[in-house]
Amino acid sequence: MSFKTSLRGLSMGAAVASLLATSAFADGLEKIGVPVPEGTAFQPPATPVAVQAQGLEHMIMWIIGAIVVFVCALLLIVILRFNAKANPVPAKFTHNTPLEVAWTLIPILVLVFIGSFSLPALFNQMEIPTPDLTIKVTGNQWYWHYDYPDVQNADGSVMGFDSVLLDKDKLEAAGYQPSDYLLAVDNALVVPVGKVVKVEMTGADVIHAWAVPAFGIMHSAVPGRLGETWFQATKEGIYFGQCTTLCGQGHAYMPIEVKVVSEEAYAKWLEGAKGGNYQLASN
Repeated sequence: MSFKTSLRGLSMGAAVASLLATSAFADGLEKIGVPVPEGTAFQPPATPVAVQAQGLEHMIMWIIGAIVVFVCALLLIVILRFNAKANPVPAKFTHNTPLEVAWTLIPILVLVFIGSFSLPALFNQMEIPTPDLTIKVTGNQWYWHYDYPDVQNADGSVMGFDSVLLDKDKLEAAGYQPSDYLLAVDNALVVPVGKVVKVEMTGADVIHAWAVPAFGIMHSAVPGRLGETWFQATKEGIYFGQCTTLCGQGHAYMPIEVKVVSEEAYAKWLEGAKGGNYQLASN
C-alpha cells in the first residue's frame, strides 16, 4: 500500500464527517467546507497535501491516545499497588537497566515511525511540482490582490484584480446566502481542477497569511519577501479561507474565496477576465 493511499484511508473518517459542512450552490458550484453550528471536524480534504496532512494527524492521534491510556494505567497501578498501605516496606533499589533501556528505545522507535510518514508529507508540501499555473497573491489592509503573471490583458499588462469582502446587501444578488457573509468576496480566485497551481505570496504593508483549510495551505505573506507554496484541487467547488495573521483593524474582514472549475469553464472565465469581467458565468 502506498504512503498516499494509507494516509487517504486514515483521513476518511474526518472527510465523511466534514461533508456535513457542504452547503448550497453558487455559480453552479458546490460550497465546500462552510462553517456549521458545533462543527469540529476538518474540512473535506481537496488536495493531495490536505489528504496527507489530515491522515497524518489521525494516525498521530491514535498513537498519542494509546500512550495516554498506557501512562494512565501505569499511574493507576502505582497508586494501588505501591501506596503506603499496600506496600509498607518499599524496595531500596535505584536502577532497573532493562526498564531504562525500554523507556529510551520505545519512544525512539515511535518517533522514527511517525517520522517515516511525516517527512514525506513535509517534503511533498515543500517541494513544488512543475506548475500548470502561477498566481501571485498580495495581502493588503484589508483585502487580497491576485495576479496571473502568465496572462496578459489586451494592453499587454499582467492580468490581476482585487478580492474584497462582499457586503451583506450584495450577497443575494451574487448567488450567496446571508450566512455566507464574511466568507464570500466580490472577485474570487478562479483555478482549473486537477492542475498544479503555484502560489507566490507577499504582503504590501504588514504581515498577512493566506489560508485555505481544505487545501492544507497556510502561508505567510510578508512584505519584502516572496514566499511560495502550491496546491492541486481535486474537486470542483467553492472553497473559503481567511487571513490568519493579525494584521490590523480589518483583519476579520479579508476572507479568501477560491473557485475550482473545469478547464472549459476556466478558459471561458479567463477570456472574460482579460477584458475586466472577473465574474464566473453560471453553469
